Amino acid sequence: MNKAEILVIDDEPQIRKLLEITLQSNGYKVWLAENGKQGIQMAAMHPPELILLDLGLPDKSGHEILKELRTWYNKSIIILSVQNSEVDIVNALDNGASDYLTKPFRNAELLARIRAAIRSNQTTNNQTKLSFNELEIDITSRVVTKNQLYIKLTATEFNLLVLLAKNNGRVLTHQFILKEIWGVGAQSETQYLRVFIGTLRKKIETNPNQPLHIRTESGIGYRFE
Repeated sequence: MNKAEILVIDDEPQIRKLLEITLQSNGYKVWLAENGKQGIQMAAMHPPELILLDLGLPDKSGHEILKELRTWYNKSIIILSVQNSEVDIVNALDNGASDYLTKPFRNAELLARIRAAIRSNQTTNNQTKLSFNELEIDITSRVVTKNQLYIKLTATEFNLLVLLAKNNGRVLTHQFILKEIWGVGAQSETQYLRVFIGTLRKKIETNPNQPLHIRTESGIGYRFE
């Protein structure tokens, strides 16, 4: 049993039932809410390890619910929605969503995203060392090694790598990364970010053209795995 508790906030009975069966059969404990108000109440009374949130709710916009949850809930929220425009996805991620899947979704992909999100919950800002198979990041000493060999990074490259790695499994938008690394005034400089991602991949990836760690989310941002 995974024993992690997941709250589903979705107004479609068929989707709630499908998610309940899928999640319970994979060892998760499931709570179900059919609207935003009920979902917020349930999350407040018994905060789950992860929330699956639909954007098309009958009482409030899912974007509003997401913003409200993010005022106090600090664990992963994955959006499940038929809304698949780039604007909707970027807005949700910028408002604090950890990930975004469009309906209809594949159960295997959903479960993989859930596992990644729960792992991300366990990565805290107080960690001084991060390990990802052959790649190790020592935050205190600012040293990165791959297969125990030292990788020389610039200060900006190191800060960018740490930001991505601390959010392992989570999609970070271009605007979020630019703001965190270069400040608010740089949020439109996506080409600048693309150059740094390219040089970072050349240093840490075995094949920069087929990266295993820094994955591109087309038109949206990047995900570290």
